[in-house]
Amino acid sequence: MAEDRRIVCTVQHPAHVHFFRNAIAELRDRGYDVRVFAREKDVARELLERYGIAHRRLAGSAETPLDLLAVQSRYEYEIARRVRRLQPAAVLGIGEPAVAHASTLVEGRGILFTDTEHAALQNAVSLPFADRVYTPDAFWDDYGARHRRYPGYHELAYLHPNRFTPDPATPPELEPADGPLVVLRLIAWNAAHDIGRTGVAGLERVIAGLERFGATVRITAEGKLPPTLAARRVDVSAHRMHDLLARADLFLGESATMAIESSLLGTPALYVSDLRAGVLEELEVRYRLLRWLARDVRPSEIVAHARELLRTSDSTWAKRRRRVLAEKIDTTAFVVDVVENVAGTDGEATARAVPEVGHE
Repeated sequence: MAEDRRIVCTVQHPAHVHFFRNAIAELRDRGYDVRVFAREKDVARELLERYGIAHRRLAGSAETPLDLLAVQSRYEYEIARRVRRLQPAAVLGIGEPAVAHASTLVEGRGILFTDTEHAALQNAVSLPFADRVYTPDAFWDDYGARHRRYPGYHELAYLHPNRFTPDPATPPELEPADGPLVVLRLIAWNAAHDIGRTGVAGLERVIAGLERFGATVRITAEGKLPPTLAARRVDVSAHRMHDLLARADLFLGESATMAIESSLLGTPALYVSDLRAGVLEELEVRYRLLRWLARDVRPSEIVAHARELLRTSDSTWAKRRRRVLAEKIDTTAFVVDVVENVAGTDGEATARAVPEVGHE
């Protein structure tokens, strides 16, 4: 076994906090020294603070492609410097080039998880350099001998019933809704794989059509909304977002992650984007919990699909969700097993004396 049970875990996005947070807690409970390094992105650090995860911020946020290049360069340098000093048994990340590159400097393994085929540039400069690549079994691409597949989804690391029970109380930020509740999600389209892409068009017409059907539409957005839509905005606390999705009758939006999350919570998802992925296709074709529409779809078509999904019974969605959970695993348990397989579990390991890295 590895003599050092020190693990480095990297976070570049709020979804990464959710993916790793239960595994971090469990590994620490098992005696591992888990160091968490983060890059500023949306509410990632807010979530780390909320869940009490000691971490160190290594780079700021990026608003433009030029910013992103500068931030990533800084992040790569800082990760490499700390990995060289810490000499961890494993370096964990989600499709993160810095992880794959830094792990080549030490004997520890670079372990990358990903579920995003369309992040082509990021995948090209990270996955071939990783010691191990883990993806859901629905993932389309193949990365050869280092690639392992598992029967699950990233989102089941935190939404599996072993890990999450929705709060039945309405989030305090959400006023009582009359009729079916539709959560509409708009993203900023500023990630590297989002450049040049857009999402839902004709928003005013879509919302008007849903409201004529009697739905209450509440919008969560990464950026500013036009004045005509601002009154429908709801700013739910980041840690309550999954309670809101579980409470909703329909998810409609551009976020692939939130579409998947809604599906796994038993809330039908109408995903509008030109970005596809194996996980999204599986949830649509095999489990029928999600429906994909191209970004150039007409507003009237979006409304028609939304109305059809809203008319489907709650028992139907619950049955489809039960099938997913019966066929997929608790992803957190899998992540912990992967780390223990890499770091070794026999006997007692003593980490070299390195000062604890906590909050800034």
